[in-house]
Amino acid sequence: MQRFALAPERPQRATPARGAPVLLVRTLRAAPGLDVRGLRLLGADGQITTEYWQEWAAPPADLAEEALRRWLAASGRFSAVTLPGSRLRSDLVLEAELIRLQAEPGSGLGRAALSVLALAEAQSGSGEARILGQFLAEGAAPLARQGSKVRAADAATAMSAALGLALAQVEQRLAGLPAPRRVA
Repeated sequence: MQRFALAPERPQRATPARGAPVLLVRTLRAAPGLDVRGLRLLGADGQITTEYWQEWAAPPADLAEEALRRWLAASGRFSAVTLPGSRLRSDLVLEAELIRLQAEPGSGLGRAALSVLALAEAQSGSGEARILGQFLAEGAAPLARQGSKVRAADAATAMSAALGLALAQVEQRLAGLPAPRRVA
C-alpha cells in the first residue's frame, strides 16, 4: 500500500497588513466519491476507478481543507485564518466543497476543483451573513507518464499541483471581492 500527501504549498509567504480581516474557513465538504482515500483515475471511457492500494494519507477533503487554510494564511491577506468553534470574531467566512480531484491519463492531466461561497459575517452576532461571492476554482497540472502507464506517485503529484492551482484561484477571487467592514 502506498500513501500520499496532498499538501500544495504557496510559493511565498506574506505578512498580513495591520487591520487585515479575519477569515473563518468552515469544514470543507466532499462531493460524492471524494469521501474515500483511494486515488481516482478517469479512464478513456469516462469511467472513474479508485485505486484502493494507492491512497491519500487522510480523506482528500480533510487534506484539501488543511491546505486551503495554510495557503490563505500564507497569503498575507488575513490577520488570522480560523477554524469553526474559534472564539475569534471573523469578518469573512468561506464555505467550500471539493468537487474534483482526479488524474486523467487520457488528457495527461491531474485535475482539482472547489466550489466556493464567500460570506461577510454580520458583526451584530445575529447569525445573518451577506453573500459576497460564489465561484468555482479549478486547477489542472501535467501528469507524467511512462508509456501508457501512470504511476500512482505521478498521479498524486499532478493532483496535488492541480489543487495548488485551484487554491491560488481561491486566493485571487477572494482578493477581488468587496472588503468586509471591520469593526475596531
